[in-house]
Amino acid sequence: MVRDLDKMWFEYDKQNDILYINFGESAEEADEEFLSENGEIAFRIKDGRIVSIMIIGFSSKAGITVI
Repeated sequence: MVRDLDKMWFEYDKQNDILYINFGESAEEADEEFLSENGEIAFRIKDGRIVSIMIIGFSSKAGITVI
């Protein structure tokens, strides 16, 4: 479950090529973290809700070159 879609914000870590999709006004600590089968997407969970999603290797998945 995701709450606060109106408070969704993005952060990109250029050095590690990770896109963070956060839900809420600020980054929250997670109780659990689950990786996708290929290990490239992490779902961070707190109190049964998704607080953030991390997309590892974002630029290649999006087909863009980051300068």
